[in-house]
Amino acid sequence: MAMSDSVATMPPALDVSTLAQFVDPLPIPEIAKPQGRRPSPHDAKLSVPFYRIQAQAITSKVHRDLRPTTFWSFGSSAPGATFETRSGEPLLVEWVNALPRQHFLPIDRTIHGAEPDKPAVRTVVHLHGAKTRPESDGYPEDWIVPGKSSLYYYPNQQDAAMLWYHDHALGINRLNVYAGLLGAFFIRDSAEDALNLPQGKYEIPLILYDRLLTREAQLLYPVSPDPQSPWVPEVFGNAVLVNGKLFPYLEVEPRKYRFRVLNGSNARTYNLSLVERVESASTNNSANNNDLPFHQIGTDQGLLPAPVPLTHLEISPGERADLVIDFSQHRGARLVLNNAASVVMQFRVSSQKVTDPSSLPSALRAVPIIPESQAVQTRLLTLDEYVNKAGNPVMLLLNASHWKMPVTEKPVLGSTEIWSLINPTNDTHPIHLHLVRFQILDRQPYVPWLFQTKRELRFLGPPEPPDPNEAGWKDTVQAHSKMVTRIIVPFDGFPGRYVWHCHILEHEDNEMMRPYEVIAS
Repeated sequence: MAMSDSVATMPPALDVSTLAQFVDPLPIPEIAKPQGRRPSPHDAKLSVPFYRIQAQAITSKVHRDLRPTTFWSFGSSAPGATFETRSGEPLLVEWVNALPRQHFLPIDRTIHGAEPDKPAVRTVVHLHGAKTRPESDGYPEDWIVPGKSSLYYYPNQQDAAMLWYHDHALGINRLNVYAGLLGAFFIRDSAEDALNLPQGKYEIPLILYDRLLTREAQLLYPVSPDPQSPWVPEVFGNAVLVNGKLFPYLEVEPRKYRFRVLNGSNARTYNLSLVERVESASTNNSANNNDLPFHQIGTDQGLLPAPVPLTHLEISPGERADLVIDFSQHRGARLVLNNAASVVMQFRVSSQKVTDPSSLPSALRAVPIIPESQAVQTRLLTLDEYVNKAGNPVMLLLNASHWKMPVTEKPVLGSTEIWSLINPTNDTHPIHLHLVRFQILDRQPYVPWLFQTKRELRFLGPPEPPDPNEAGWKDTVQAHSKMVTRIIVPFDGFPGRYVWHCHILEHEDNEMMRPYEVIAS
């Protein structure tokens, strides 16, 4: 084991409750700018925007009263620059690895894909939610080392949606994303334009991720007691950053705003609510009658059929939520966005009178329901956790299969399948499929031991339909504990090898990821 990978005892974490809240304005990531145009790799007569994005080490202050923190970022900030593009308008990105040659977070060399013969620093970029050819999808083994770059082509032949890009290197993905290698990517289209939703400065990304910091304000990634095997099953931080800031505030006008929420955390699921008060949250908001209403208008893969009124939003790693919040009834107020019992950020509503020309239409976009009869195959796929004698997880698998085992899921291009995700574990696993979008059919409680011993599915209750705010196109689904979660998946796009995995990054890195292959029809 190289010295750079040795694991020291963990320093104490910073107690963020000692910091002043709402002293830093919410930063808005800059918009990525193309550096000219290049010929399309699939049509030399077509010239497309060309971007060059560099993964590099930076420092950034997450709070007014803390020292600058070292991050790895795509560009000059963490999160990285936001892409803005339109449906049907392709683009090229050269992803450059300009990172240091040593990692500053603890690599576990016993994990598949991170063995001692692998370079410590590697990166490959996955555009999460994109319909791309396999060579531009960010396959976990397609990593590059510092000094190298990859040219990826994104056709953007899909509906308007918030996608996001992040590192996907096999065996160290959890460390690279924790270090800051993530950013937002928006696709727009004319159907969305016609709805007159809040736009421009009234549409704001909220990229949430939790971190642990040392008392010197440096990133702290927890390790197991075993220095030879430092992997831990999940990481939860006490510092929830929004666009890279801790406890930020945002000054808003008394009108409608559109917030594009991304859960970029390694493992944390957020339960978000909005309350009108100034002081820190000290009670559990589920018992708080002051939760203010807002509307969800879209999910991972774009707009819902109609706005869904909510007072709480549950969003797991990898998921996105498109929200409209109307501040018009709160002139001069201070509203706080909470995660369960902890504070995330503050909205300061001005007291001026404003006109609001934007709309919240009662109908948004048709989402045709895929009939189950369209599926040509149903796959039963287990989410498996393996524990040691002390009962601690040591590895997680999909369908009891390791990464390197032969590919068993080979859907035909243009066909539709039902995937039944069978979860005997105590965790909710957010399951993400690359390339495709899908719809949730239902979830149903079942008897785990009976399926594990006899492959018999005995259900304990009726199937539960997806929540209204899940009833759109998804690419990441919460597969709940002791439930069978069924999704119906049209395999549209391109033939080739892709992956599906749990989006708890610690799980994904320790084998809860499998290749699948789309076969040309």
